[in-house]
Amino acid sequence: MAGSYGFTERQWETGKKEMYAILIRVASRQETISYGDLSNELTSIRIGPHENAMGAMLGQISEEEDASGRGMLSAVVVHKDGDVMPGKGFFDCAVGLGRDISDRDSMWVTELRRVHNEWKKSN
Repeated sequence: MAGSYGFTERQWETGKKEMYAILIRVASRQETISYGDLSNELTSIRIGPHENAMGAMLGQISEEEDASGRGMLSAVVVHKDGDVMPGKGFFDCAVGLGRDISDRDSMWVTELRRVHNEWKKSN
């Protein structure tokens, strides 16, 4: 992953670990977080809420979490305004993981509940 989106491999991995910790905290509280708030909470790496790097990092985290059987952790990240749902990248990732997104609302709610339930157990 060296050089991802202008970051060194070390910077990327450090940022990803921090983002992962933030997402776990949000999930364990049974909450969601906006892309902007997530961007503002990251201190080890600067990624804007609308940058491709944000989607890429969230996608990597979801792929890793799903492979571990805990679902798509990025389901907790949503638009601040408007539909208050994840963005297109979340659904693209979902398709790549074999999810049926014909009913996006239902698919997202199911995934969000799964992630909330998984991380609620850890508290």
